[in-house]
Amino acid sequence: MSGHTELTSIEMVRDFINNHQKSFIYISSQNCSVCHVVWPKVQDLLDEYPQIHVGKVDADLVKQVAGEFLVFTVPAMLLLGNGKELIRENRFVRMEDLKNQLDQINQ
Repeated sequence: MSGHTELTSIEMVRDFINNHQKSFIYISSQNCSVCHVVWPKVQDLLDEYPQIHVGKVDADLVKQVAGEFLVFTVPAMLLLGNGKELIRENRFVRMEDLKNQLDQINQ
């Protein structure tokens, strides 16, 4: 399993997005059971896309992330290409659907 970057401030999130052509941001919270179940599945899926850099943000610690990215529920998953949002998924995600979207973008 490839790694990810823990993003612990809104500045780190912004820099991460600006420094990578394709960045996947996983926004979760500490008390979200769905977040903890979905995260390993997302990591396994993203292992198939080495060109996508993965960052994880705890919305409880980085409160500004919800406002900046208009996140109303967690987990929230954003794929950004050159700083522009390409994919947004929230809460209950079908991994097959997410994979199809990633395949389309990465052709």
